[in-house]
Amino acid sequence: MQTNKTSLPPQSADTQRQRIPIAMTIAGSDSGGGAGIQADLKTFSARGVYGASTITALTAQNTCSVSAIHEVAPEFVTQQLVAVLSDLKVDAIKIGMLASIPIIEAIGVVLDQYPDIPVVLDPVMVAKSGDSLLHSDAIEALRDILFPRATLITPNIPEAAMLLGDVEASSEAQMEAQARALSRFGCSAVLLKGGHLASSDSTDLLLQDGAIHRFCYPRIPTSNTHGTGCTLSSAITAEIAKGLPLHTAIAIAEQYIHEAIACADQLDVGHGHGPVHHFHALWS
Repeated sequence: MQTNKTSLPPQSADTQRQRIPIAMTIAGSDSGGGAGIQADLKTFSARGVYGASTITALTAQNTCSVSAIHEVAPEFVTQQLVAVLSDLKVDAIKIGMLASIPIIEAIGVVLDQYPDIPVVLDPVMVAKSGDSLLHSDAIEALRDILFPRATLITPNIPEAAMLLGDVEASSEAQMEAQARALSRFGCSAVLLKGGHLASSDSTDLLLQDGAIHRFCYPRIPTSNTHGTGCTLSSAITAEIAKGLPLHTAIAIAEQYIHEAIACADQLDVGHGHGPVHHFHALWS
């Protein structure tokens, strides 16, 4: 019997060693897979970048609630960061759930040694289920230690209010005022997400170099929005890792999350707020 074999063309050394952009996420784990580290790594993969991680907390959660949180020792957070950054050439970093002051301080010490790596900071404070993910006494440390290191921060309306000790914005004008107030803590740019506004469209405001830019999409009627914030910030991080300028990276990421939400109902995951569809462009 004759076996037909398909021979592959020889690969050059350059092809074999082609470098893929690398992004790292520093965040908590979501055992349900819809948010946190899991959503970040799915997003990195969907956007075509290699993903590394540093886990700050383990959560026992699903689409309905967070039943337990186990914080990682700050010393071990440091060890994870050093292990990755001493070996991999990380092109961009996303920061999510940080839980406590000691973890924030540990991350700040390490990142100070890598000032050239862009950082996208998503100030995760409350889960979709309403469970708290950041100690209340850690808000000031988050602002003082990590905001000045951030290329971009991506709070939603409730998070912006908590960070400022203010009422939640109920209009785009109030969103703009709060974005400008947040920028005074030293971050390079602010993307204030407007998904919590009562409007037919969902509008995010980017404050960059003193100017306001709007990203507006029709609101999608679905309850499957678990992990939207994690996914958007990770998508931005992935595009920055590819070398794109901030505004372009955000525009691409906004389109990606809009499509991921639009396709979320194709999935049947859990009994609560299901996840967005990270691989909507890849799965049939």
